[in-house]
Amino acid sequence: MATRKLKFKTELNQLMDIIVHSLYSHKEIFLRELISNACDAIDKIRFESLTDASLAGDDVAYSIRIVPDSEKGTLTISDNGIGMTEETVIRELGTIARSGTKAFIENVKQQEGKLSPDLIGQFGVGFYSAFMVADKVTVVSRAAGSEGSVCWESTGQGAFTIKDAERGGRGTDVILHMREDAKTYLEGWEISSLVKRFSDFVEHPIVLVTQEEKDGETSTKEETVNSQKAIWLRSKSDVSDDEYASFYKHLTHDYADPLHTIHYSAEGTLEFKAILYIPENRPMDYYMVEPKPQLHLYVNRVFITDACEHLLPMYLRFVKGVVDSSDLPLNVSREMLQDNPLLRKIQTNLVTRILGALDELKTKDYEKYCKFFAAFGSTLKEGVTRDLANREKVADLALFQSTRTEPSKFLSLGDYVDQMSEGQDTIYYLSGDNADMLRHSPYLEAFRERGQDVLLMDEPVDPFFADALGTYKGKTLKAVDKGELEEEEENEAISEETQTAYEGMLGKLSEALEEVKSVRLSRRLTESAACLVAEEGEMNAQMERLMAQFGGPNGAPATPRILELNPEHDAVKALLALYDEDSASEDVTEFGRLFLDQAIIAEGSRIKDPAAFSRRVNMLIARMQPGS
Repeated sequence: MATRKLKFKTELNQLMDIIVHSLYSHKEIFLRELISNACDAIDKIRFESLTDASLAGDDVAYSIRIVPDSEKGTLTISDNGIGMTEETVIRELGTIARSGTKAFIENVKQQEGKLSPDLIGQFGVGFYSAFMVADKVTVVSRAAGSEGSVCWESTGQGAFTIKDAERGGRGTDVILHMREDAKTYLEGWEISSLVKRFSDFVEHPIVLVTQEEKDGETSTKEETVNSQKAIWLRSKSDVSDDEYASFYKHLTHDYADPLHTIHYSAEGTLEFKAILYIPENRPMDYYMVEPKPQLHLYVNRVFITDACEHLLPMYLRFVKGVVDSSDLPLNVSREMLQDNPLLRKIQTNLVTRILGALDELKTKDYEKYCKFFAAFGSTLKEGVTRDLANREKVADLALFQSTRTEPSKFLSLGDYVDQMSEGQDTIYYLSGDNADMLRHSPYLEAFRERGQDVLLMDEPVDPFFADALGTYKGKTLKAVDKGELEEEEENEAISEETQTAYEGMLGKLSEALEEVKSVRLSRRLTESAACLVAEEGEMNAQMERLMAQFGGPNGAPATPRILELNPEHDAVKALLALYDEDSASEDVTEFGRLFLDQAIIAEGSRIKDPAAFSRRVNMLIARMQPGS
């Protein structure tokens, strides 16, 4: 095959420039990334050879070899993993479509040029970190079962070449032609130090190959520089915090330490070992990529998959780590995994352990738990809608702001119940897009008068959470913008005299305002003139907005709601006086619509005709002139 020159995609050109210049002070991570890639290649061939022995060939001593050459100025990272075909090389090294290149670049721009090194791991661009230390990278690879090899080469300046090559066996050589200011990474001690720091727990031997001169003769020295001991097989007492953090960073490519670590060994009828991590920060692409569990599954230290959907439920997808089972059959396929009953038992065990660890963290280190919940609480709350068996446990872990908490402070449902007044059997909540805006909502006025707390649910998952939970510790969850407000005190009832006085006007408005189901007097308002409420069992405004987002422009149709008017408000009294003076006046309907528009704005929705709203406001202002 003749040498072919191909161009990178435009986005990749930008990415190369970002990596080389913005991550330059963290350039030592290149070795970690290339070792991780080599480890993945070996894991793949180990797995594939379980069902196809011919792929393993004669080379069964899996290893990763690092060969520095000071004379040539090159550093080679070799593996005897699955290798790549020409098609795979072009797809994997010529594009980064799967890694969200555009999203990566956008995040860089948002950071005003300050690029965090953890973006490397978050966006899967590890291979390209090689260009931080090399002005040219050569990749020679031979796929398992293939007779030919392929050579990929690039300076990272917009193009790469592809040509035939020679390689003795399957696997991949990544050859870095080192920059002058990066040649310290050709020193054996520096390489060994970086391996110990970033990749000590890789289970495959990482062999450093160096040349030694003694008595005028040159000899080759091979030294395994990683411990190879799978950290999850060790006792908790034998693993330091630094080792846990180091393994976490190797596993996830995150630069921050984990927020919390769970090291667990299940024994008895079901045996497996696990190290589970709760990250400190939410990855920048957390909501950009398709959600999936983040655990790596091993069977007797043989890597099986990192995408086992049945190892953890989706609402715990933020948890990362390793599970190694000795009970699963070694020749298990990814398809068989999905229906394996042992996996379901492992999942049940893991969920119990994780929820228990979170509850313990919430009890012993509330500040740390709040930091976790700020990052992943919305995902955790999905468990109430997805996991019936653990619904109460997940509900115990949920935190919310309320009308009594300071902004950005939280309380749990248990805290709310503990501070309820005697005889109160309802947990009140209000959902919307922003807690600060909810604090000023007219729906809360009566509850302030009573001195009752109301939970402020400001995340998209919250209305679904509340509907799915229904009750908590025998207390019913109730949205304050739905249904009738219960009378808790005698003075909250609307007198028969007042009802009679407003009866005619309410009937006229109910007929004239076709957008609403009816118009009635309100017991929930003490300061505002009007609000809109949904019938019990129907969608409120926030739920309708969410359903419209999920369904696009043709989402759930608007459900007519009830317009409530405050009979003690001066503006509402003025409207009644206008009606009593001339019940047929069009102004009655016009001002009734003005109350409706106010109520729509107050609930956080958009009015359909802003121009008409402005006209009515102007008409009202004009009426204020003397003699009007």
